[in-house]
Amino acid sequence: MLHVFQTEKTNDKHYTLLMNDLHQTARDLQDAYDNLGNATDPDLIDCYIYELNSVQMRYKFLLASIKSYENKFFPTKAKTEDSYTKNPLDVS
Repeated sequence: MLHVFQTEKTNDKHYTLLMNDLHQTARDLQDAYDNLGNATDPDLIDCYIYELNSVQMRYKFLLASIKSYENKFFPTKAKTEDSYTKNPLDVS
């Protein structure tokens, strides 16, 4: 039955778009951290801090949108922690 549920999700274009945006934003977040780590000029540091804040806000928005979408359109989903609910940059 889980396989049928997964197929339903993957056929949903809106859900797939949200997930793709979330994965791209996670890559952008890693790039922003890398850029900030390599910057030496004070103006570039400020620029990368603003970029980092912006990308973090986008990541949180997309994550909330996905959770809301799942609750609305996939209410039977088990309430387990999925891999995308964790910040990909958190070190455990």
